[in-house]
Amino acid sequence: MKHLEDISAKVNDQFEFTNEDIDQLDFTPIDDRNFHILANGKSYRAELVSRNFQRKRFTIKINGSKYEVNLADAYDQMVERLGLGAINTSVVADIMAPMPGLVLQVMAQKGESVTAGQPILILEAMKMENVIKATADGVIADISVSKGAAVEKGQLLVKMED
Repeated sequence: MKHLEDISAKVNDQFEFTNEDIDQLDFTPIDDRNFHILANGKSYRAELVSRNFQRKRFTIKINGSKYEVNLADAYDQMVERLGLGAINTSVVADIMAPMPGLVLQVMAQKGESVTAGQPILILEAMKMENVIKATADGVIADISVSKGAAVEKGQLLVKMED
């Protein structure tokens, strides 16, 4: 696999792969969520479980085992070498019900990457449909309500990953 920039991959915060290691892998897409990997003469079937492009974080399942993969481009690697990697500029907040109402539609699912402003669900309140949107980019950890559920003001609707 050839690419244009220096990329490293850290798997499960334990194993790190360099550009050269990644170049030795042969990726063949099967569809938009599944692909075949050939590495060191061994064949692997991989499935993309979830993705967060902003954080460059992916969850993949290889031959039935899940792995968390974090990618770092040349800029990310430089920031880490300078000791600035721990600085987090944005906080992803859980989504709470802004008012009491009835859930008409859930438009996202657990594990899905969402962007700020993306519609998550529709809440009917006082005979009006209110589109509840993601407040920041992130990954949905859990959806606490389902279609038809009555909710109270301040009730947790969607839990976001940290």
